[in-house]
Amino acid sequence: MYIFAENTNLMQIHFIAIGGSAMHNLALALQYKGYTITGSDDVIFEPSRSRLKAKNLLPQAFGWFPDKIHTGLDAVILGMHAKPDNPELLRAQHLGVPIFSYPEFLYEQSKNKTRVVIGGSHGKTTITSMILHVLKYHEREVDYMVGAQLEGFERMVHLTDDNDFIVLEGDEYLSSAIDRRPKFHLYRPNIALLSGIAWDHINVFPTFDNYLEQFRIFVDGIVKGGSITYNAEDPNVKKVVEASENPIRKLPYVTPEYEIVDGQTLLKTPEGPMPIEVFGQHNLSNLAGAKWICQNMGIDEDDFYEAIATFKGASKRLEKVIETRASVAYKDFAHAPSKVAATTKAVKEQYPDRKLIACLELHTYSSFNPEFLREYKGALEAADEAVVFYLPESVAIKKLSPVTADQISKAFGRNDLQIFTEAKTFHDFIFNKDYDKSVLLLMSSGDYGGLDFEKMKLELFA
Repeated sequence: MYIFAENTNLMQIHFIAIGGSAMHNLALALQYKGYTITGSDDVIFEPSRSRLKAKNLLPQAFGWFPDKIHTGLDAVILGMHAKPDNPELLRAQHLGVPIFSYPEFLYEQSKNKTRVVIGGSHGKTTITSMILHVLKYHEREVDYMVGAQLEGFERMVHLTDDNDFIVLEGDEYLSSAIDRRPKFHLYRPNIALLSGIAWDHINVFPTFDNYLEQFRIFVDGIVKGGSITYNAEDPNVKKVVEASENPIRKLPYVTPEYEIVDGQTLLKTPEGPMPIEVFGQHNLSNLAGAKWICQNMGIDEDDFYEAIATFKGASKRLEKVIETRASVAYKDFAHAPSKVAATTKAVKEQYPDRKLIACLELHTYSSFNPEFLREYKGALEAADEAVVFYLPESVAIKKLSPVTADQISKAFGRNDLQIFTEAKTFHDFIFNKDYDKSVLLLMSSGDYGGLDFEKMKLELFA
């Protein structure tokens, strides 16, 4: 195993594909820690571009430059965007420079810490964000990696030599082009959480059983004597955790009691009903999981409730983008079937007396697969008006067979489903609606064909 130099200021790390969301945040965190950082990429989008430029880490030219790889490097970190035949990767392999995937390097940085890993098909970013919010509120210093930009946090990654704990969002996607293990297999948690299991990433895990197996491996990889806090209301999670023979503590949680009064969610606590900023059954379940993890980290129940009352949510997770007296618009990262269903239901539950217009952009590889499409049945059932938008060229770029409007309509199980396949017609639909006494919910991991939110604020919700 590779041993890092004791004087971190002398360490030189090169990033292949530095522009990724996770990669550029790790680069910034290591520079802050004192490492010398270089990187390459063939394209870098915002906000990565500006953030790297501000710290003088933006490559002077885009592309791959084997000359950047030399024996003076302590390590190369390889991003998912890089392919196995990347010229810089090939040179690093030829020179014998140590090569790490993103999660592999995080483990190296945290192997002497207590690792808290939050896993699950859905909810992991929100739960990780809740935990970090509570810890920051009470001025508890920890290392962390989270998959969203959080209010009050400069970066999505923070690493030190001093902190005892590290909180890691545990993604089940692959580590790199040459390391096909899911990221969360590499972290070996002392304290773990599993929020839910719903089939995703079918380009990598073509069957549900294959996908489920990744979570079995995750649970079995928890350090002996550690613990798994798990959502006992999810049958797949319950089955995986309770079947594991790993000698760890198994700590179930369920959705806490709550009520909605005049559009305000009230969490029932030992001290009485407490107003909170987030809403929806799935977010209350996330809150319950976060509470138990925080208690495992030394935060008592009363302190947790005090802090969580001020949590407004993670970026792009039920993010309120526009609000007037009679209308409101939310943007959400939801795109997988279980997430779409949970988000749509949550918004309708929060605003039962308003018309819910739910729009989903199909954007990912999985969402265009005819077999996987069937997983969306009922996902938009809670919406009063249901809309699906997708671009046929996105299907073609992914080299998949064309998907028809009829296939989509049947998959969702709604005869009244409105389907748009051109950005202009979808945008016209959005801009010509009357949103009086309505809620607009936009769900996607894309950009809705370049939808202009500033224009919406000025023209529709003024």
